Amino acid sequence: MKKRDIILVGAILAVALIALILFGLVGENGSYVIVKIDGDEVARYSLDKDGEYSLNGGTNILTIENGQAYISRALCPDGLCMRTGKVHKSGETITCLPNKLTVTVFGAEGDVEIMVD
Repeated sequence: MKKRDIILVGAILAVALIALILFGLVGENGSYVIVKIDGDEVARYSLDKDGEYSLNGGTNILTIENGQAYISRALCPDGLCMRTGKVHKSGETITCLPNKLTVTVFGAEGDVEIMVD
């Protein structure tokens, strides 16, 4: 690699890092999560109310604490959904591919209706 190549790569990495930090700081805090299994919405939970929710017949446990949601237990081979961590900003998503589960944060204000099939 030449000196110019190294400078170019460094500049690209710096811009990407700055963008990541700005989007992380500027993002709107969510007010509820929508849970989908196999693409179908099965539940909505407010981030304002702490609780543990059994999903997908008990294969996943969604925990909401202090305005943040995370998967605290998952019966899947890799457990990547548990390692995603806590989500609370609008647009953040937790995905468990083996169990066909997604948990997405939304930021719209208003009443949240809890639906569980």
